[in-house]
Amino acid sequence: MLEQLTGHEDPHPIYERLRAQGPLTHDGGMWLTTSHPLASKILRDRRFGVRFADGSYPSNASLLPESFLELDPPDHTRLRRIATPAFSPKKIDEYRARVEKVADSLLDRDEFDLIADFAAPLPISVISDLLGIPDSDTAEFADYGALVAASFDSGVTQEMADANDKVLALFDRLIAQRRRTPGDDVISSLVAAEAEQKLTAQEMLGTLVLLLVAGFETTVNLIGNGTRALLDHPSQWKLFKANPDLAPSVVEETLRWAPPVQLTSRIAHEQVDRIGKDEMVTLLIGAANRDPEVYPEAHKFDVMRVHKPEHLAFSSGIHYCLGATLARMEGDVAFRALARRMPELRQTGPVTFRDSVVIRGMRSFPVSRS
Repeated sequence: MLEQLTGHEDPHPIYERLRAQGPLTHDGGMWLTTSHPLASKILRDRRFGVRFADGSYPSNASLLPESFLELDPPDHTRLRRIATPAFSPKKIDEYRARVEKVADSLLDRDEFDLIADFAAPLPISVISDLLGIPDSDTAEFADYGALVAASFDSGVTQEMADANDKVLALFDRLIAQRRRTPGDDVISSLVAAEAEQKLTAQEMLGTLVLLLVAGFETTVNLIGNGTRALLDHPSQWKLFKANPDLAPSVVEETLRWAPPVQLTSRIAHEQVDRIGKDEMVTLLIGAANRDPEVYPEAHKFDVMRVHKPEHLAFSSGIHYCLGATLARMEGDVAFRALARRMPELRQTGPVTFRDSVVIRGMRSFPVSRS
């Protein structure tokens, strides 16, 4: 049934037809779940992983270097532990003033595209700063992030392949510079870990590309999806403008109601109930986040909602999103800035959607401050 989806339509009618078949269903040759409790349980169950039981990985046409996102323990544990300190709440809080300054500077305009002119430049500026990417290279990294995002829709293109080569060469150059002159950034910390033989040069590249792409792509769609939800629900927009300290709640409800990543998969390393060894189960995060067994009036966008249990937009278990704290802070800052600077914000034309089943977001969203 999932093959009927495109990025241009609301996936929830199909999710609901799948939900009617029960918590776990076999559709189109794969196991699927729309259940929040079951998806959450599988994500935290060590009998499932992202690789087959023999350690091999499902076929993947991506050109991206392998990262800990595609690894099971113990390698996943080792590499994630190295990257974690850069994303601690204390470290992320140090970036807040810079994010606020960037957000304000991006809103000095009357008519603009919310995605291209605000939602995309904000996180790329932050992740570039965090990684220690010079300002002169930031534009190239932004283009690369956009091309990687496009590859989720249309697969690998020659343009994507060329950009991949350029970015890997750019990372190689920056790594060489940090080996000579370390700084206070993620690249420097990974170079130090490599010197202590805690990771290989290839693993370092994979980690850097993952942090760049993950730190860019999901936040763009969080900001875009949240702004559109607010404008489509005038009472919620009005409530938020009158109470800007609700920004964290706007972030959480957006992540629940319109998560940037709609699905993920896990592979059983042994027989688990009806799921056989090395069988894959697709966890429909977008459906689980609107599970009526968990969230009252699940299809209603409500910034006053109490999120218990937590939504699955950042996954769960050992693969819980490393950049969750950063994404939440950027979303908080972005929504506050829009409410403060553009209280009369309105949509001025049709939006265009990403053509992806996995990523839910927009390519363009024309708006005006009044």
